Amino acid sequence: MKILAIQSKMGIGDTVIFLPFIKAISKKFHVPVSLLVKQSSRANEFLSYTNYIDEIIHLERDNKINQKHDGLKGFFRLASDIKKYNFNKVFIFNSSLRYNLISRLAGIKEIFQYPLFEKQNQHITKPAKAIIKKYLDIEINDNPEIQIDNDLVQKSLLKYNINNDELNVLLGIGGSGPTKRIPSKTFLKVMEKLETFKKCRFFLATGKNDDEQKILTELYNSKFKEKCVTLDNLNIRETLPIIKNCNVAICNDTSFSHLSSALGVKTITLMADTPLIYGSYSTNMYPIIPDGEKTVSHNTLGKDKINSDKIYEKLISIIN
Repeated sequence: MKILAIQSKMGIGDTVIFLPFIKAISKKFHVPVSLLVKQSSRANEFLSYTNYIDEIIHLERDNKINQKHDGLKGFFRLASDIKKYNFNKVFIFNSSLRYNLISRLAGIKEIFQYPLFEKQNQHITKPAKAIIKKYLDIEINDNPEIQIDNDLVQKSLLKYNINNDELNVLLGIGGSGPTKRIPSKTFLKVMEKLETFKKCRFFLATGKNDDEQKILTELYNSKFKEKCVTLDNLNIRETLPIIKNCNVAICNDTSFSHLSSALGVKTITLMADTPLIYGSYSTNMYPIIPDGEKTVSHNTLGKDKINSDKIYEKLISIIN
């Protein structure tokens, strides 16, 4: 039996959030599940060791630029591409008629999907829970899980001289937009407090965006320079074993918060300008919201109101 899951959202976090549903399908039918995801999901970089995942197939579709699977020609190309795999079942994690028709054209006999035409204001996980309950009779309450080869974890321990007697902290200082990037001064205040508590090592995770690099430079050129390791020149696959070696993570709403929590690392999520669900869907996540707010969503614009004292207090409560 061969099973396909279609998850057409763009980001790493979007793919990680859906992993419990993919795992449930795999467990039910006793086979790994292939994924159709966008290349921007980077799924091939962080799921290569996860045993309930089979092949990663890239959906080449974008609303801004014309790609292989866009438009009417792309519709038939995608159906042809999927047909080569001879899938028996497909789970479609959206309400699009397009993917339903493509699956039929690809010869897939059993199609399980969200209710059609209900995309507007759709909750990120509730419809996924509903179809797994409806078709498989399984209640999903598990955390996302990314698996990794233990030999790689041990090698990174030696390569980066990671000392288990120290507090090894992942700092996810990047973010997909400027409103999600917490200022360096907030992280520095937390680092200062932690240093009075225990000897620390800080692993700085971010991308190559100029604003992200500025925050990285401000942290790295601080008095904590000798205690910092920068990860911005590594790809995601290379960062995973390092993250796995960390005791705790403090992350903006960035891919690293999703990766670290799915690797089993207790992760403090700094939610400045994104719906709270993206930083609280796992029991490994401990969200901090801006001072004065009861919740957080798009346009909260709270990056300057994330309280360093609350981050520190939450971290201490986690590791104790």
